[in-house]
Amino acid sequence: MLYRTRRAQFDPHRVLAHRFPESIYVYTERDAAVYALGVGACGRDAIDAEELKFVYHEKRQQSIQVLPTFAALFSLGLMKNGINLPGLQYDPRLLLHGQQYIELYKPFPSSASIHNKVSLAGLHDKGKAAIVEIETKSYERESGELLCMNRSTAYLRGAGGFSNSTHPYSYTNYPKDQVAAIKIPKSPPFAVYEDFIQPSQALLYRLSGDFNPLHSDPMFAKVAGFPRPILHGLCTLGFAVRAIIKRICRGDASLVKNISGRFLLHAYPGETLITEMWLTVTGLRVIYQAKVKERKRAVLSGFVDLRRLTSAL
Repeated sequence: MLYRTRRAQFDPHRVLAHRFPESIYVYTERDAAVYALGVGACGRDAIDAEELKFVYHEKRQQSIQVLPTFAALFSLGLMKNGINLPGLQYDPRLLLHGQQYIELYKPFPSSASIHNKVSLAGLHDKGKAAIVEIETKSYERESGELLCMNRSTAYLRGAGGFSNSTHPYSYTNYPKDQVAAIKIPKSPPFAVYEDFIQPSQALLYRLSGDFNPLHSDPMFAKVAGFPRPILHGLCTLGFAVRAIIKRICRGDASLVKNISGRFLLHAYPGETLITEMWLTVTGLRVIYQAKVKERKRAVLSGFVDLRRLTSAL
């Protein structure tokens, strides 16, 4: 069935047959360390034993550990360069990053060449906007082993209305329980971690590859409706997951199996981020919420699944 709209002719079969280009992402131990600093590692204590291993190793730098949220960088290029789907037109300036879901299959090497295979995981016509979900599977080039999977959800303002309003187009190709709505418990959190976002945090984080001027250029931020540059959503996610690794996993990042984050609101460099954590009955899922202390507003929520019970219990 073809949908004839004022924008273009939208052919669902053509969209589902579309093949995204594969890509290569190469990183070194320096990139891993810069990323860790960008999400606040050792920001409060430069010799914190639980975090120093992500930026330094006493034997050789090639042995540093890599934070699990580093995986989000593998899919960054597609979000940065725009999502090209047949028959779907949108203004790239109106793209909002709505959610990020990550599955981790093995710890990342300190440096690697990554082969990314990209596919469409979901497309939904919401009338005034379109929701596009892109899945990226990342393989270590040398061994061919699957390292991780990212699913990035983009909210494209003004791109909706491409299908019949009576029967709006909706396509999903993944288990729905992976994106089930997370309810923040009303009980007191199991653990809380407070972290200060340095005024230069966004300028440091952008060195990991997200050069959107919204996070660095004051005039660009004002045009977009913000009084000053905002923090990257994936940087906020890095802060929150790092807090969980510190408080729940006792510094053992290898315990992290899956990560889900829903971006609710922006944070500003110079604010204080409070991450609240709750353990489910099994002890294998951490529900979390990150709030800005100064504005008393939640900016991020989601869950982190663990591989096994931790010594925090």
